[in-house]
Amino acid sequence: MNKIRVRLADWHKDNADIRRIRETVFIAEQHVPPELEWDSDDPGAAHFLALEGDYPIGTARLLPDGTIGRVSVLKDWRGLKVGDALMYAVIEEAQNRDLSQQTLSAQVHATPFYERLGFRVISEEFLEAGIPHVDMVRDSRA
Repeated sequence: MNKIRVRLADWHKDNADIRRIRETVFIAEQHVPPELEWDSDDPGAAHFLALEGDYPIGTARLLPDGTIGRVSVLKDWRGLKVGDALMYAVIEEAQNRDLSQQTLSAQVHATPFYERLGFRVISEEFLEAGIPHVDMVRDSRA
């Protein structure tokens, strides 16, 4: 396996890769309705691509207010720390943008992953696209 790297993506230039990953993970695997997956936040968000060699295998986005979302890794690469690499890159970019607090809505099964990265649960469980979620927050240390 090649080394995994993460880079900032361009919403327009990298759109096909971002869409392929999110459609595979959220729409095909998790049955999220397409109208809930694609929203008006995408064009203004900072997007990230995780790559093995030159092949995009994961993506995430960071909104201007510090909200992290759409964290997704293709099935064959799960369990290989791709999600960690993505999240480290997103958190670093948030800190570079002086966003001292990052928030996200996590699927309940993924809360231990996010807790390991310094996030804490701040809400009761709720359904989003029919999937149990909790809101989480992470405070960056100066």
